[in-house]
Order: sequence, then C-alpha cells, then structure tokens
Amino acid sequence: MKFFAAAALFATSAMAAVCPTGLYSNPLCCSDNVLGLIGIDCSTPTVSLGDNAALFQANCASKGKQPLCCVAPAADQGILCQKPAGTL
Repeated sequence: MKFFAAAALFATSAMAAVCPTGLYSNPLCCSDNVLGLIGIDCSTPTVSLGDNAALFQANCASKGKQPLCCVAPAADQGILCQKPAGTL
C-alpha cells in the first residue's frame, strides 16, 4: 500500500511543471473553484503537461473543467487552489 502512495505522489509531482514548485504544485482539472480556496469535482490531467500551460488549459476544457494548481487533492476536491500562470 505504501508503494502506491509513493507512486501517486511521484506521478503528481512529475506533472507539476505547469504549477509552481512548493505549496501549489498539484495540477488538477476542477469544475469550480469556490472562493479561490477549494476546487470541486477535480481530476488529474490525462496528458503529460511538461511546462505547457495552454495544453493544461485545453485538456481541462475538453472535460468541461478549469485548470487549477492546488496544495493537495483529496476526495475529488482540491484544497487551496489558484489559477496557473499563463491560463485564462
């Protein structure tokens, strides 16, 4: 079980180049960002993003969601989220 948690953490951090390093390092596609604090109905992007903010935005838009950089994903929600630089 610990392996899966470590693998999930590594996979999330490997895709985090579109988000700042540190606190807001988890890229998520969310349906809404309530008060700029909580992302609702979130999922991870389905493509490798690298540092391409436009690809991040397009991938989330294809799901009807918006790109957000969050502190921590939990139960389909993003905790403490902000819009990534370079997106609308």
